[in-house]
Amino acid sequence: MDIGAIGFDKGHVTLDDQSLKTQLDLQVELLGKPIPFSDIVGESEAKKVAEKGAEAQAYAFALKVKGQYHGQKLAGTGKIGGLLALQDSRKPFPLQAQAQIGDTKVELRGSLTDPLNLGALDLRLKLAGTSLGNLYPLTGVTLPDSPPYSTDGHLTAKLHDPAGATFSYQDFNGKIGDSDIHGNLTYVASQPRPKLSGALVSNQLLMSDLAPLIGADSNAKQKARGGESKQPADKVLPVEEFRTERWRDMDADVEFTGKRIVHSAELPFTDLYTHLVLNDGQLSLEPLRFGVAGGKLDAQIRLNGHTTPLEGRARLTARNFKLKQLFPTFEPMKTSFGELNGDADIAGRGNSVAALLGSANGDLKMLINDGAISRSLMEIAGLNVGNYVVGKMFGDKEVKINCAAADFGIKSGLATSRLFVFDTENAIIYIDGTANMASEQLDLTITPESKGLRLFSLRSPLYVQGKFIQPSAGVKAVPLVLRGAGMVALGVIAGRRRACWRWWRPAAMSPTSARHCCSRCARARHR
Repeated sequence: MDIGAIGFDKGHVTLDDQSLKTQLDLQVELLGKPIPFSDIVGESEAKKVAEKGAEAQAYAFALKVKGQYHGQKLAGTGKIGGLLALQDSRKPFPLQAQAQIGDTKVELRGSLTDPLNLGALDLRLKLAGTSLGNLYPLTGVTLPDSPPYSTDGHLTAKLHDPAGATFSYQDFNGKIGDSDIHGNLTYVASQPRPKLSGALVSNQLLMSDLAPLIGADSNAKQKARGGESKQPADKVLPVEEFRTERWRDMDADVEFTGKRIVHSAELPFTDLYTHLVLNDGQLSLEPLRFGVAGGKLDAQIRLNGHTTPLEGRARLTARNFKLKQLFPTFEPMKTSFGELNGDADIAGRGNSVAALLGSANGDLKMLINDGAISRSLMEIAGLNVGNYVVGKMFGDKEVKINCAAADFGIKSGLATSRLFVFDTENAIIYIDGTANMASEQLDLTITPESKGLRLFSLRSPLYVQGKFIQPSAGVKAVPLVLRGAGMVALGVIAGRRRACWRWWRPAAMSPTSARHCCSRCARARHR
């Protein structure tokens, strides 16, 4: 039947789908007069549509909708073309809408080609909300938790692509927290799982805007973005769980570049690059690379969301961190040529950072050469306990560090020092003990061996104990009768330390620097 004309004034449509938790109440009214397509989308966008071979039709109806969509409150308004325009598949059908679904705001304007068969979309799309993760129940797209965000870009869709409906969000710009974000993303509704791919760039990235990725933002910010966990006041390691059930709903292949990291003096990160791949619930960041203090921190991270609990492994390599850039406001370090290098290989099981580290097994090694230490440096670093310990050993003086090395073995979340030593111009400092990442407890003993005339037998070891968030330090109570045996005990300790030096393969430094550093420490112990 060929309908030549339709008389239409107002319309009212309701939809109630209990399975989708969706109830909509839609009102449709005829506009007082048609609105040209270019008045809504702009002259330049209208010209682009016309260049494709057909001018879009005018807007004829106003829409108003309220209710809920996938269990979230919805309210919005919009405009569409006339009913007869639906019959001409060659002419783009105009769309315009603004809506709020839960805490997500959506604005779009553009056209739908072949509307009766849902042919293709060409829209200007703006999105804004409290967290990217909250888009999942609305779109089915797995995105990470984030600070508040906003984006503005060009969305095109080929709804009948043989590979699956394809959505491309192109040349978008926006903000996530206080960081800018730009890029292109493509989502294909393929089988057996949809896939998101693309490349993102941030010209100025704030480290704090990455905190929600691992649940490291504050409880107030977690609550604002809909987080379900609450970080205990006495815990440092994030307890918010990863939503691994979402990882199995979609694959991804996305590159992210942070050209410049904006930070404070305490965080000398300069840039970031990572390649994220999500495949059937298994997520990898290979590489995850930071520029740090003139050097590089390279990591390979793999998380298996198919297992319960999550299995994770992280391999980290720190190379050529310049001490003068790590502590740029510490005057004695400004002329230092010293570096920090290290390696870590850690694997654990658990659905949060706290659980993964609390069950971890692995190794951690670190080497420092040609540095300096003082109470003022501890104050710069915000380490009150370090301030106390350094003050007890060296007073208010600045002391040169010839070399420092650490080797920790980690088993079931308990990091135990196999070797932890500082060779300074005045003393060799030995540190023994554990850091329990499951209970977040420190239990360290610090034993100084004087190089000068000050006898070690007159000095007592120090301790650092307590929770990570607020450890305490003090002088170990050693009975006077035992102090006379201090020199004998020191000989036993030093011999054990010399054997431990065999652990270090100097890959973390140039071979010459590593041998030089290690030999100085070895010679110092023979004095």
